[in-house]
Amino acid sequence: MFNKYFEEYSIGETWQSKGRTITESDLVMFSAFSGDWYSLHSDAEYAKGTQFEQRIAHGMAILSITTGLVTFEPGIVVAFYGMDKVRFTNPTFIGDTIHLNAKVIDLKDRSQSQGLVTVLQEVKKQTGETVAVFDMKILMNKKSAE
Repeated sequence: MFNKYFEEYSIGETWQSKGRTITESDLVMFSAFSGDWYSLHSDAEYAKGTQFEQRIAHGMAILSITTGLVTFEPGIVVAFYGMDKVRFTNPTFIGDTIHLNAKVIDLKDRSQSQGLVTVLQEVKKQTGETVAVFDMKILMNKKSAE
């Protein structure tokens, strides 16, 4: 996805990533790594009594996992610049398979050698439901700067 130089992108360009199934191990490992043991993610009995009726994946885990669905080409990508307008619109359950739909929505020159690519990212699961949506900004090198 981020494997081309800044000037090779165009607004409106789209991609779809491969899929990735969310596992119970993902929830446990993210809880251990982050320290977030909130009952909705880690307590099956508690979660049964919620509107979701089962454990759900941490929103931040979903964002983290989606970074693994994206290609970041060394030497072309300078840095992850940030996210804007992050929303979690539906729950992601253990066993759901997620993928990214991405669309370039903005290109900004930053310098003679770099530009900022903004991509609308929609995380979807196998049902077609969107579970998260956000604008991802990536600082990219320009080919002309080589």
